[in-house]
Amino acid sequence: MSTAVPFTLDPRVRAESRVPSPESRADGITRVDLAELIALRARAGKPLTDAARIHAPLAGGHVSALRGRGMDYAESRVYQPGDDARNIDWRRTARSGKWHTKLFEAERERSLLLLIDTHATMRFGTRVRFKSVAAARAAAWLAWTCVRGGDRVGAMAFGRVRAAIDPHAGTRGALAALGAVARWDGSTRTADDEASGEPLSVALQRAQRLMAPGSRAWLLSDGWCADAAAATALARLSRHADVRVAVVADALEHELAPAGAYLFETGSRKQRVDLSAAASRARFREQMSQGWRGLADACEAAGIAWTTLATSDDPEVSLASLWRRRSRRT
Repeated sequence: MSTAVPFTLDPRVRAESRVPSPESRADGITRVDLAELIALRARAGKPLTDAARIHAPLAGGHVSALRGRGMDYAESRVYQPGDDARNIDWRRTARSGKWHTKLFEAERERSLLLLIDTHATMRFGTRVRFKSVAAARAAAWLAWTCVRGGDRVGAMAFGRVRAAIDPHAGTRGALAALGAVARWDGSTRTADDEASGEPLSVALQRAQRLMAPGSRAWLLSDGWCADAAAATALARLSRHADVRVAVVADALEHELAPAGAYLFETGSRKQRVDLSAAASRARFREQMSQGWRGLADACEAAGIAWTTLATSDDPEVSLASLWRRRSRRT
């Protein structure tokens, strides 16, 4: 029986509970499976409701009310000189005794940019799958839901991989984005290469340069990259786009671990952590929760809508409500 080492685990460095070899195949557990991401198309959510579209946070957003003929009826208002007589709301006029004009909505193509955290800390998981795989599945559900609504989808990786896929419409756009997500996950990694880290604030600045005003952005991250400037960067980006955040977390980052000894592996070494004592378990939970708490606090400070995505969660169940929620900047 080996002797347990003192508790000194730092999740930012020793991130993986299991590490597949570089030659291992995508299994949907430790490595992203592109076939699984494509299959999630069948579970795409409903497009945004009219109300959510009307309340897009910036001018030039997804849907705007136009005075004249359009696609869908939005509302009626009192007639103003210059209004098209063909749009008179006769029923409202008869009821109120005042002339009213119908206003219509015209949909405008909008872009979604998926911001994918590729730091080493994402390659960790004790329940069902790695956080990196959970994030990829969430990205797939969001991409297909976006495409179902007639919008464009793109993706940007930050952290160990720094790359971007321009937004495109339709199936082509979703496949391009998800193919990139799978490639980024499959890139060769050295588990303790901290030099490849990228502060969240820097990544968000890069994202803002890629996005047109009024776009939609979803950040998928475990929060370990959140720096002191993250809240400011999130707030700045939210003035440019509609930003939502899914904080990806493993159960071990939320719950008190059962008593016992745990073996953590990285690409270069193993570490045994003794959590037999209650004090050690409490200290471990506090340390492990620093990532997601840091990102959650940054979202709250910036007024950004966010939700938790556990590694065992179904992305449709976890994200649908936040997807449909109106922006706080309405």
